[in-house]
Amino acid sequence: MKKTKVEKAAASSLAKRNLQKFLNNKLAVVGAVVLLLIVLLSVCAPLLTPYDPLYIDVSQKGLPMSQEHPLGTDRVGRDVLARILYGGRMTILIGVVSALGATLLGAVLGCVSGYYGGKIDKVLVYISELFQCFPQYLLILLLVGLVGQSTRNLLVIFIATGWTGMMRIVRTRVMSLKEEPFVESCRANGIRGLSIMFHHMLPNTLGPVIVNATLQVAGYILSEASLSFLGMGVPDDVVTWGNILNAAKRLDIIQTMPVLWIAPGLAIALVVLSINFFGDGLRDVLDPSSL
Repeated sequence: MKKTKVEKAAASSLAKRNLQKFLNNKLAVVGAVVLLLIVLLSVCAPLLTPYDPLYIDVSQKGLPMSQEHPLGTDRVGRDVLARILYGGRMTILIGVVSALGATLLGAVLGCVSGYYGGKIDKVLVYISELFQCFPQYLLILLLVGLVGQSTRNLLVIFIATGWTGMMRIVRTRVMSLKEEPFVESCRANGIRGLSIMFHHMLPNTLGPVIVNATLQVAGYILSEASLSFLGMGVPDDVVTWGNILNAAKRLDIIQTMPVLWIAPGLAIALVVLSINFFGDGLRDVLDPSSL
């Protein structure tokens, strides 16, 4: 019992030190607050606006900012604030799901590659190098052109092209861990390889994995926005910040209705910056190599 109390006290002390270290990074705190605020606004969109972001009302087109329409309406009468709030839902969701999927795939393959080594390692490393021969964005454009536009296809493409970096991080860490005494002890006690990999070794890689996954969210948000702006992302009937920008790229709209491109552009910039600041704070806390 005494040992358990000591371990609990040590864990509590470590958590307090990590929290204090994060709070000392002012940019990380600001990033976390801004990110949380934007996520809450997007999640609570039905409570903040009564308008359907897809409803077209030509009689209300091109209205300026007002109490009824805080950001005005677009050229077909859709409420801009509603589109920004609902668009944030889908854009952030795509970024988070893509990052989680790529992280999970990369972590599993990295564990297998680093632990077993030999031919398995060579094959997986060769496949990852094959993916890295092409610029990721070019590969995404090619795959979107082949399989067509849909939210599901975009998620699958992001995950299929984004796992290589995570695999290398986990593989390197697992290769350094597999000679540690606790791994040898697990083998000596007859614990199976899969259990050693995923129950004992993978948890020791979570620091850099979480940091990298957080930063990947920002990358996927930018990728979705740029693809949708080019007309190759999610379909037009799905509201995302990239599609809002795509609808506002006409010269007359840029000149006469700047809020249509400033609002989504500002939302994207704030989310990406806040995620990067938050990720830097997590790196200071979780990644031992940053100490």
